[in-house]
Amino acid sequence: MEKTTNFFAVDLGATSGRTILGSIEDGKLKQREITRFPNTIIELGGHFYWDLYALYNEIVKGLKVCADEGIELTSIGIDTWGCDFAVFGADGGLLRNPYCYRDPHTEGAMEEYFKLIPKEKVYEKTGIQFMNFNSLFQLATMRRNNDSALSIANKILFIPDALMYMLTGEAVCEYTVLSTSQMLNPRTKTIDTDLIDVIGLKESQFGRYVNPSDQVGTLTPEVQRLTGLGAVPVVAVAGHDTGAAVAAVPAQNPNFAYLSCGTWSLLGIETQEAIINEKSFEYNFTNEGGIEGTTRFLKNICGMWLLERCRKEWTDAPANVNQINEDAMTAEPFRSFINPDDPRFANPTSMVDAIQGFCKETNQPVPETYQQIARCIFESLAMRYRQILDYLRELAPFPIEKLHVIGGGTYNQYLMQMAANSIGIPVVTGPVEGTAIGNIMLQAKASGLVSDMFQMRKIIAESIKLNTYLPQESKAWDEAYQRFINL
Repeated sequence: MEKTTNFFAVDLGATSGRTILGSIEDGKLKQREITRFPNTIIELGGHFYWDLYALYNEIVKGLKVCADEGIELTSIGIDTWGCDFAVFGADGGLLRNPYCYRDPHTEGAMEEYFKLIPKEKVYEKTGIQFMNFNSLFQLATMRRNNDSALSIANKILFIPDALMYMLTGEAVCEYTVLSTSQMLNPRTKTIDTDLIDVIGLKESQFGRYVNPSDQVGTLTPEVQRLTGLGAVPVVAVAGHDTGAAVAAVPAQNPNFAYLSCGTWSLLGIETQEAIINEKSFEYNFTNEGGIEGTTRFLKNICGMWLLERCRKEWTDAPANVNQINEDAMTAEPFRSFINPDDPRFANPTSMVDAIQGFCKETNQPVPETYQQIARCIFESLAMRYRQILDYLRELAPFPIEKLHVIGGGTYNQYLMQMAANSIGIPVVTGPVEGTAIGNIMLQAKASGLVSDMFQMRKIIAESIKLNTYLPQESKAWDEAYQRFINL
């Protein structure tokens, strides 16, 4: 009789986290949510932090549930957002909770760093898009501010690596999450020491290099005691959640683009080699590490963050987000647009005021009701997808025939139809829980249950329901797109 394999996936997003139990039976993926919990940004002393101890505690709680139910785990894998990191002392202790990428201390950080190494040189070395919260600029800011924790840091570990360290005692640097940092050279697949030398850091501070599906270690005796489990292996999956999500794209051929649609929207293609040239520099595209040595050539776009923040302010809107999505369709189409990636939308005191201010400044009708604001957000995102996809078509080494959309944004069927209308090619949605599925499948690969990403994607495609949206109303969308571009 075939032994049941149980993979424990920890999937941490910027607003919430989950632990999922996954297994593969009769060639089909099965999954069950074990726990779900908030991931809260802590504001203190003018800074924004993540609570790493709380996240560790939630992982232990999820593992304890498995032990209490007598579930024998094959392995454990962790994926999280990118860029952020924790610093640990020589005794292994956490020196302070990690800064959140939305912390304002990195405002102007890129310009300060470019005084040390020019912008063009940094891009030529890394191929990573410029965002002020990239790890390189966070570290440079901490150094410039004489950060006391960084001055005595023995290990600097990205969030998934930090949590694996707390579970196993093994300090590693996983390839996909390292690739978000603006410190990885995609040609050598290692940290470019020129970039960190100028801020007084060493390659050895980042742990040993590991790739997706490599085993990191096993649970420490302490974690075994806390959970009631044995020495369960901890596997490096694609530590960066987008890397895990793209691993779960159920594509049948390589001529596709993908959109990971959640708090952030990440739109890109999967290539064999990094694309680093004048055009990719001009458009500020990024080359991040994928599974099996691939490169995720993509661009970050602001996503459902816009709606999430507005919902916190609305007093007259339904609590149910699906109802808000439906109500948005009662508002007049193409009334006003925003640029979702305007810096004012990064972390405003009031997102509603920021959206209304943008429309006023650009001489458009100002959206007043929650229906008008939601429709403005959805249409603007769809337009932005088209703009970025047009750039991708210039740079891609193959024709883009289809857009695969994964993540929670796929629940919004109106946005998905708008995306198809805007970009003019079919949009295929699913899986919703792409990151957790990618995490589970990479553990399955580590266990020898699947051999490569093609087999992984075949199992995923046969295990979930996919929806396809075909373009409609092309003329109206083309005309509206010209208005969007002219903004």
